[in-house]
Amino acid sequence: MNLNSNENAGPDEPAGSVNPDLVFEVLQSESGKFNLENRNTDSLFDHAIKFYADSRSAMEMFEAMKMRLRSRLDLPIFAAEDEPRLSEDRQRRLESGLLDACRQAGTMLVQDGKIAEGWMYLRVLDDKDLARELLTSTKITEHNYDEMIQVLLHDGVDVGRGFRAVIEHQGTCNSVTLFDQTIASCSKKDRQAAATELLNHFYDELFVMVRNDVLQREEAVSATQTDRALANSLGELLLSNPWLLKEGGYHLDTTHLSAVVRNASVLESAELLQKARELVQYGRGLHHEFQYPGDEPFVDFYPAYAVFYDVLLGVNVDAGLKIFQRKAETVDTDQHGTVAMETYVDLLYRIGRHRDAVYEAIRLVPGDVASQAVVTKLLPIALETGDPEVFDRIAAYCRKSNDVLGFTAAMHAKHCL
Repeated sequence: MNLNSNENAGPDEPAGSVNPDLVFEVLQSESGKFNLENRNTDSLFDHAIKFYADSRSAMEMFEAMKMRLRSRLDLPIFAAEDEPRLSEDRQRRLESGLLDACRQAGTMLVQDGKIAEGWMYLRVLDDKDLARELLTSTKITEHNYDEMIQVLLHDGVDVGRGFRAVIEHQGTCNSVTLFDQTIASCSKKDRQAAATELLNHFYDELFVMVRNDVLQREEAVSATQTDRALANSLGELLLSNPWLLKEGGYHLDTTHLSAVVRNASVLESAELLQKARELVQYGRGLHHEFQYPGDEPFVDFYPAYAVFYDVLLGVNVDAGLKIFQRKAETVDTDQHGTVAMETYVDLLYRIGRHRDAVYEAIRLVPGDVASQAVVTKLLPIALETGDPEVFDRIAAYCRKSNDVLGFTAAMHAKHCL
């Protein structure tokens, strides 16, 4: 029997709609086929599932799928509080079936624009790729903004897209605050995604404002000056128009500028690092009142970040490393922690000097830092060297620190090369 038939549809019932009366008739018919010899009630649940699928009732469809699954496993269709422990095989089949039901219900809800309800089912799958794919075609609107930001950004399904939406809807100020309060404690991958959006947004906005400033000045009426205003980057604009910041002005909030420069330090691509370096160039041209000090090893904020980004971009590498080496050796760890040492070691690692990164970390790490915390960070770097001597150095450090576990891990990693 066709559950979507319009033969018995009422005058107000749209074509192709699901007719509940037909469903009840089918279910009644199917229930009559049940007997002691034929205990298979799949068809009964199948019709109910199809009815809810056709009517886009995802939550009810999930419940019907769950009932069919439990029936197939010879379990009461409604779970009891004192349900006996299942065998390993039945438990595995139950969990697998429930996950599939969650996938189908969550997918339907998201496709129907019910983001929060859909994510309630999808999050148990631990499959953010699926959720990201489903949400790709969902436009962020004023109506679903809060739900989308919760799922994309705070639940980590697509941090980059979620953070971009925050920038577009709430502006730079709120975005910078959100980054410092929330994103900064996320995974490196998520920090990079958000930092990319923040950097590109701020850079593009500043570039347009600086270029318009050049064009609007009286000196820009000549063809030469106009050509300078059509530079391809912020850095080119600043080089060709050195007078831009001489009067002590600025084009965008200078606290936002420093925040973007600081948060961009986690990025890796040369294109993004170059943009961050050009923002530093702009910052160094600001009046000293707008050049705020940072935290070690970036107390002298823009000059220090200029060196930092130069090293990552392959400019004056050895000289730049010397500066951060001195910081690592002289900054008081009791007052500032180990951030200066970590920054220096991270620079060595990021420019491909993996062996030096390991050796310098061991040389500089304070004695009161637990060796196990150090070893867990150094072993992945050592693996990239593929050099047994590097593992021997880590093992020697562990032995000196009476760290049996770290020593064992280093020896194990060495023999797995």
